[in-house]
Amino acid sequence: MLEAINIKKQLIKARNNSLKEQDVLAWVKTVFEELDSERNHIKNSLKNANESLSNTFNINAIDPQSVFHINEIKKICVNYRLRFLSTSLFKGDYPEEALSEIRHLEKVHNTQLKGFKIMAPSRLFKLKETDDPLLFAPLGNGYYYLIHQWGNDLHPLRKLKFWPVKNIENMCISVFLLSLLCTLLTQSIFFREHVSVVYGIMLFMFYLKGLISCVLFLGIASGKNFSEYSWKSPYNKIS
Repeated sequence: MLEAINIKKQLIKARNNSLKEQDVLAWVKTVFEELDSERNHIKNSLKNANESLSNTFNINAIDPQSVFHINEIKKICVNYRLRFLSTSLFKGDYPEEALSEIRHLEKVHNTQLKGFKIMAPSRLFKLKETDDPLLFAPLGNGYYYLIHQWGNDLHPLRKLKFWPVKNIENMCISVFLLSLLCTLLTQSIFFREHVSVVYGIMLFMFYLKGLISCVLFLGIASGKNFSEYSWKSPYNKIS
């Protein structure tokens, strides 16, 4: 029996892989030291510039397991075809637990959180559904603090389902393998006793060109894009 995919666990796994054997708490302290240094530098050198949308947390009160870099977020979004967008675009409902967690964090860290973002399937930015949304607050310098997770875990085969549309390389591999499979399954039907390598290559090229045409037509008609390009796009159809 396949288990549902918990995106928070996948995020933690991706971060641990990138950190390898480093201590997570020590890493988080280093991150905050870098953030403080960069904030002071920006304030001193760019007096007239607007501050980036970020939040100030008390390092002694944070949960180290809730800090993630944008690269780890992007990896999970691309693998599972999710979006990482502003909460202003989110059409789902926020559970009371999420609102309570925001109030708790604001009280503990003596701050007013802003710049919230949601990681969720694209349809949750169009319809009210509950498919494992994750609520984040920006820390600055590409880091985000995971505030709350709710809803249902993702289907365990979601990553495999959207593997072909992850990027153009995966799409090419998928089209090639599907063409090869169709050739192997049908060449005896088309050529019967005349099956040969030459006829097989001809049939393969026929399937390959046909599938490429279908992919291009459907892709252009639907306006969809590969996951590695659409994960931060607020648009349903991408030119």
